[in-house]
Amino acid sequence: MKKSFTVLLVATLALSACNSWSDSRVNPSNWFGSSQPAAPTETDSNDANALVPAQKEGGGLFSRSAPEDTSVPIAKIDELRIDPTPNGAIVFATGTAARQGAYNAKLVRVDSEENQKNGVLEFTFRVNYPENATNQGTERSRKVTDAININKNDLQSTRLVRVVGQQNALESRRR
Repeated sequence: MKKSFTVLLVATLALSACNSWSDSRVNPSNWFGSSQPAAPTETDSNDANALVPAQKEGGGLFSRSAPEDTSVPIAKIDELRIDPTPNGAIVFATGTAARQGAYNAKLVRVDSEENQKNGVLEFTFRVNYPENATNQGTERSRKVTDAININKNDLQSTRLVRVVGQQNALESRRR
């Protein structure tokens, strides 16, 4: 009984000292003062995005050139689904490859003036195939899925999302 009373007494005294904790220099919330206005730093007015580091021209001793894109459009688009997110939307596409072993699936955006004018956001579903010959296999074994994130700015002017494959295309219109 005496131990619990002693612990209770010490806890009470410690809590009564907390009033001075809020003004203490030991309190992490007091380490920085309130914000103050400051003069902006000088940036180049022609710089599109001053926070992104500039790309260096040429290469270093061990640099390589960009690899050649050997991907091809997937044989058939089976499903197109667009799920909203707080920052825009996610476009999910599922397709069937011509043969087994398809890899490196990606939705590649097709930018054209006509698409921008008509409010169309078009993607080509591209995959890579192994260099060695592979079996065709069952349709289920050739399914490939990919997704891409679209921000709110791109969605504002979009009326139609289209995913194109080799044999067909699927579209989803805005409601």
